[in-house]
Amino acid sequence: MKRDPIDRAGLAPRFWERKPLSKLTEQEWEALCDGCGKCCLNKLEDEDTGVVELTCVACRLLDDETCRCTQYEIRHQFVPECIVLKPDNLDTHAYWMPQTCAYRLLWEGKPLFDWHPLISGTPDSVHEAGVSARGRTVSEFETPEEEWEDYIIEEPV
Repeated sequence: MKRDPIDRAGLAPRFWERKPLSKLTEQEWEALCDGCGKCCLNKLEDEDTGVVELTCVACRLLDDETCRCTQYEIRHQFVPECIVLKPDNLDTHAYWMPQTCAYRLLWEGKPLFDWHPLISGTPDSVHEAGVSARGRTVSEFETPEEEWEDYIIEEPV
């Protein structure tokens, strides 16, 4: 098993089932990230319907192999529009988050999937389940924005 890049050590078992999102510690909040990388894929939103489509066009900072931001701590220096998801802004952003995202699932009152690292105990389970962006992306630098519609993907569940 690879070392988990997200600090999940010492967390209470199934804390997300007993605490509201607004009461999570910073470590608990960060631990909810499953490491799928799909939040770092560019999305297209229909202005008329509000429907959000996921593309396989990755943010310039996403490492396609690890599904992690290569500059997470300083990402706003490179991508100022990157969203910092927090309990107090989740209501505004949950609708465009990936359907399998723990933040969105818990916001919707749904359980986490068995492949989530907090349940499986391994950070690789999201990739093994086939629900991550690993190996599925194209570069936003090499893909003109006017062609992004050609890269819309169905989200793996």
